[in-house]
Amino acid sequence: MEPFIVCLWIFAGICAVTWVLSLITGEHSWVDRIWSIVPLAYVWVFAGFAGLQDARLNLMAILVTLWGIRLTFNFARKGGYEPGGEDYRWEVLRGRMKNWQFQLFNLFFIVIYQNALLLLITLPAWTAYEHQSPLNGLDILVAIVFLALLVGETVADQQQWNFHQNKKSEIAAGRQPATRFLQTGLFRYSRHPNFFFEQAQWWVLFFFGCVAAGSVLQWTVIGPLLLTGLFIGSTVFTESISRSRYPEYAEYQQRTSPIVPWFPRRGGSEAVTAQQ
Repeated sequence: MEPFIVCLWIFAGICAVTWVLSLITGEHSWVDRIWSIVPLAYVWVFAGFAGLQDARLNLMAILVTLWGIRLTFNFARKGGYEPGGEDYRWEVLRGRMKNWQFQLFNLFFIVIYQNALLLLITLPAWTAYEHQSPLNGLDILVAIVFLALLVGETVADQQQWNFHQNKKSEIAAGRQPATRFLQTGLFRYSRHPNFFFEQAQWWVLFFFGCVAAGSVLQWTVIGPLLLTGLFIGSTVFTESISRSRYPEYAEYQQRTSPIVPWFPRRGGSEAVTAQQ
């Protein structure tokens, strides 16, 4: 059986499981819980069908595994795997929709679309499988860029974790945090640096397939393109919630790049950090 067919069976099974679990538990973050795990399975399927003899596929699988380990750890420490660890945005969205509308949204967007996206972003491994050849200098360069982006996302998530832990401590001690949302470190240059690094890693993985095929004209670009579109929509929705909670967020938006890290715009006061 071809590796892509195996991946389709995995995709169908994961869709069924996450949908049924959402109906049973009333929570709708089951795709979030497998987000950092399922892509590993897809990439390793292609590496396995190559008999673990193709260095490029093995490298891609190892890099995606490192990505998955890091993301799983960060998701777990924020309580994502605990009962009730549902993404707060789904609760907000449920309040804006009728129940039948949200159930359709759950099935077609949360379950099917997002799971399809997880498969699509890994399909450069299919390109590499169909164009097996020795590693070259471009592969090494792409791998170095991937690792640099992985480090960037790790730093961004750690800065965010430190900030929120400090914020909780201040509130528990009866003190008002100096700032109500993170605006320093990497977040001084991007409102969502972790989003930037996350998307960029999958664009880089796409280039592994391009190197293997010897051309950037690959249909698998649809994966990172759709992922970028998802993050854009998610960012707009998330920031609408942030503005409703924190009126001062509008000033932060005016001076700080939304996704791609860049120098802050002049004008507006600099925030005092609550991060230690």
